[in-house]
Amino acid sequence: MSLLGPNHWYSVVLATLLGVPIYADIFGTLPIAQALLSVGVGLGTVLALMMAVTTLSLPSIILLKKVVKTPLLILFVLYCTLGIMLIGFIFNSIQAILL
Repeated sequence: MSLLGPNHWYSVVLATLLGVPIYADIFGTLPIAQALLSVGVGLGTVLALMMAVTTLSLPSIILLKKVVKTPLLILFVLYCTLGIMLIGFIFNSIQAILL
């Protein structure tokens, strides 16, 4: 909570980066998301973590590297990272309306 709390501007960035080494499917992240929401972590931060775990996990990147060339893989990772963070910031800012 001290790192991912709703009062920290960097919580979405940190959640996105923390999601990269974790390997799980979207259903495996649901209990984690529920626990984080119950202790007061922002909705956008939780969404960023869930999306990063499923999209940017290290095993996924390793498998994609075998299929696509490096410049395209870098573009994919950058595009997805920026999109995940943007969605996280948006959802954190409108959380009061949604919950």
